Amino acid sequence: MTDATNRKPDYERDLRRAGVRITRQRKVLLEILAEAGDHPDAMEIFRRASTIDRTISLSTVYRTMKLLETMGAIHRHAFEGGPARFEHASGRHHDHLIDLDTGDVIEFRSDRIERLQDEIAHELGYEIVHHRLELYGRKPRRRGCHAREGGNGGGWTPRLTS
Repeated sequence: MTDATNRKPDYERDLRRAGVRITRQRKVLLEILAEAGDHPDAMEIFRRASTIDRTISLSTVYRTMKLLETMGAIHRHAFEGGPARFEHASGRHHDHLIDLDTGDVIEFRSDRIERLQDEIAHELGYEIVHHRLELYGRKPRRRGCHAREGGNGGGWTPRLTS
């Protein structure tokens, strides 16, 4: 989940600058988040952390996530029908497609969608300050059915992150 520059977020530095004490447990959580290539929920972060340090509590996970969210270091997503999931705040803007059957989260960017949103806002007399696009879908179950065979050609770039 790092951006195009592939820089790993330095959450520890950010928290220290904010005057937050870095405990051993918090350091484990920050490393897990920095290495995350997906959109884990608090229970998944807790599960990963528990394999490294069994003294980490779920409440420590929640407090740390809330702190990072408040600082703007992570984004919290409440995808429909599931627990809140988290991702790095750094990086290029992207949207999400959520697979309703698997729970996978596919990040994508579409220049066409971005232009259309700007065009609609302009026609209505607005300037977009922020937006979030979440698409929910299922893959067709028919054998041999592939959407957009031969490439995407539509100027969008998908990335599966779960």
